Parts: sequence; structure tokens; C-alpha cells
Amino acid sequence: MSTILSLAPQNVWKHFYSLTQIPRPSGHMEKVTEFLINFGKGLGLESFVDEAGNVIIRKSATPGMENRKGVILQAHMDMVPQKNNDTVHDFEKDPIETYIDGDWVKAKGTTLGADNGLGVAAIMAVLEAKDLKHGPLEALITKDEETGMYGAFGLKPGTVNGEILLNLDSEDEGELYIGCAGGMDVTATLEYKEVAPEEGDIAVKVTLKGLRGGHSGLEINEGRANANKLLVRFIREAVANYEARLASWEGGNMRNAIPREAHAVITIPAENEKELLGLVKYCEDLFNEEYSAIETPISFTAERVELPAGEVPEEIQDNLIDAIFACQNGVTRMIPTVPDTVETSSNLAIITIGEGKAAIKILARSSSDSMKEYLTTSLESCFSMAGMKVEMTGGYSGWQPNVDSPILKAMKASYKQQFGVEPAVKVIHAGLECGIIGAIIPGLDMISFGPTLRSPHSPDERALIPTVQKFYDFLVATLEQTPIK
Repeated sequence: MSTILSLAPQNVWKHFYSLTQIPRPSGHMEKVTEFLINFGKGLGLESFVDEAGNVIIRKSATPGMENRKGVILQAHMDMVPQKNNDTVHDFEKDPIETYIDGDWVKAKGTTLGADNGLGVAAIMAVLEAKDLKHGPLEALITKDEETGMYGAFGLKPGTVNGEILLNLDSEDEGELYIGCAGGMDVTATLEYKEVAPEEGDIAVKVTLKGLRGGHSGLEINEGRANANKLLVRFIREAVANYEARLASWEGGNMRNAIPREAHAVITIPAENEKELLGLVKYCEDLFNEEYSAIETPISFTAERVELPAGEVPEEIQDNLIDAIFACQNGVTRMIPTVPDTVETSSNLAIITIGEGKAAIKILARSSSDSMKEYLTTSLESCFSMAGMKVEMTGGYSGWQPNVDSPILKAMKASYKQQFGVEPAVKVIHAGLECGIIGAIIPGLDMISFGPTLRSPHSPDERALIPTVQKFYDFLVATLEQTPIK
């Protein structure tokens, strides 16, 4: 595990290693909060936790830099807890086991937590360093970004004083992000009274797994399969042709992660079992054929299980299946003026059906407020027709780009001077905290950048080692060249 301690820059990787040893899944911030506060106070820096649970650490300007604009270094402390089905890991207790694979740092069967642990580690390295030149600095390390950006939403005006915010939570080195998508959580729920299975029926559990999953914003345009959308195709066919009935369904577990696995328990007449198993094999082959360039191998299996006491009433079952089948998932529209950038998308993230309750959770994203409203209304219509109660929560606007930003101009020039090429300037299809923080603190000059990560929010998450050095060097140079007040 400790081999990452030998990587460059060591002052970043040592702090990242420390973070991997502290359980910090979203919703469980106690240990990492205490760790960060102790770190700041150990350096003799003003360190405190605000009302929302964010950690703020302040560092004075170095001599001669007092006239520079104050900079807020911002990252989030939580990580997405995702693991492979055969990995034994308790995200609330166990450390992340890291290893080096060529030019990449990965984790053993779990998410790595480089999103956003490497951003936090870089901030820690800057706070600790005694040989850097910088103006007034504030670290703003937010809580529970991955589940609802609760730390950013809870930030109060006046908590931080800087005029520039550098968000260290994007995932392609050499790219500067100046805008992001807004989002909305869509939740459809329904309660029903279970009915008993038919006499002579048996129960079969079908399990779909092996999908790549990934970030529901950054990787939504890659055509990856959604486990819930594949499973509904099978279930609809089983109901229509083999007298199957739905007893329960569990698929996905994070709104911002493309579902990698899903399973359902169905009941069928015993004499139809052979045909059903044939359908399972047919669907497995079909899904692998359809996604051969993206997902291979997809595993779809069936096993006999104990007959449940209850199942979904037939009419409600049919309505749920139709709504899930019809639900918009994936990219809806690209930005018309930037054709290679996603504007609007949705992720059919979580389905739980069973024991008299059904819940379907979706994350809708768009950099256009009007298109976000159009998409969420479409989703509401889809599930309302199935008799479900639909709620919209956690909405936030996108971050509108400012191409005339002073810090953008300074960073573009600095990157060209350091690395000999122009950085790419982009809008990201993810919900960066910049949009929320910018609404709370109007006038902030904001840029997001980071090292190269791949497949965050999945056990395939990995960090490209050479880009971490470039990212940190660029951060240091940016702090040295902060504009004068």
C-alpha cells in the first residue's frame, strides 16, 4: 500500500496516503474532519469547522505578497463508496488499499478516493510548505459533496474572504474549467400492498453485474450501459411471455454513479423455469453483443431462491416497468454552440422495489436552466403516469463562464510559460461546487482544474501519476502569479 509514498511530488502523495487511511464515505465525515482540523492547528494556522461542517484553514501571505488578491483553495473531503461485488470492504471502517499499475494509481476493488482526495492533498501540501510565494490563502474543504453538495449549500456569506476561488476537483490535467452544469434530484415513490405469489410458483433471482459504471456527468456521453435500463428489458420480456411477477428490485446505490449492478427477484410458474433461464442467457449474449466495444464482459445470471411472502400487484408492476422502460437516461442534448460538450443528461441511478414500497432516484443535469426544467418535467410526467409521487430536491444552477476572468488570463499565460502549450478552456458536464459557492458569494473569480483521473465513482477509478506533478507545479505557479488587488 505504501508504495505511493515514493511518488512525486512526495508532499502531495504523502497527504493523499494519509487520507486513504481515514474512512470518509459521504455522510461519515467525523474522522476526516477531525484529521484536517488537527492538521491545520498543528501548523499553527487558524482552523475551524463552520455551521455546515466545512473545514476552513487560513494561511497568511508570504512577505512581499500581501497586496495580492486572496485565494480560496477549495476541494471536498468525502469520497464515493463503490466496490466490486466480490470485494470485502467496509467504507466506514477500512482504509483504501492502493497500488501502482504502470503510470496509474488504483485501489484494490474499490473507489480510490482521488476524487477529491488529491485536491485535498494538494491543499495540505501548500498549507504545509514554507518555501512558496503566495498571497492570503484560505482552504475551504467542503463536506458531503458527492451526495448533495451539502457543505457548499450550507456555506454562509462571510465565512471566507478571498476574491479568487481555485476549485481542485476537475479530472483532466491541462484543462481549465470555467463553467459547469446545474443539477436536480428527481425522486419518484409509491407505496402499495403486496399480494401473495400464485400457488405453484417458484422464485428466481436474476443478477446483472460487471458493468463499468462511472461518473454520471463526466462519462455519461461514453455510451456505458446502465444496469437498471438493461434489467428492465429482461423483466418486461419475462412478464410478457413467461407469466413472471416482480417481487423485488435493487439497482444502483449513488445518484451520481452510473449503475453497475442490479438484481431482482421474480416469481414464475415452475413449468416456465427452463424458458426463463433461456431468456437470461439470451439477454446476457445480447447485452454483450450490444456493448462489446464498451462493457465486455457483462454477467447476467439466475438462481432459485426462497419464494417471497409477497410481490407487487400486477397493475402496479406493469406501470412501474413501463415507467422505468420509458424513463429518459443518458444524454438528451449537446451544447449547440459547443457540439462536443454535453448540455443535458439524466442518470436513472437507483431503483428499490419491495416490501410495499417503490423508489426511483434520478440525477438530472444541464448547463441550461430551461433545458433542466424541460428534462425534470419530462421525468415527472413519466413517473406521474405510473401513479408515483414525484419530488424535486437539491436543485442548483450551473456556473456561467466568464471568458474575461483575470485569473483565467493569468493561468493561461502561466501554463503556456511552464509547459509550452496552451491549456484547454472548457465547460464541464458535472456539478462542481463553484456554481453553488458563486451564488452565495457573488463576484468570485473562479477556475476549476486538477490532475487526470479516470472512472471516478467506480472501482475502476485511477489517477495518472505524471499529471499529479504537473497539477501541483501549476497550482504553485498560479499562487505566485495571483493578480494584485
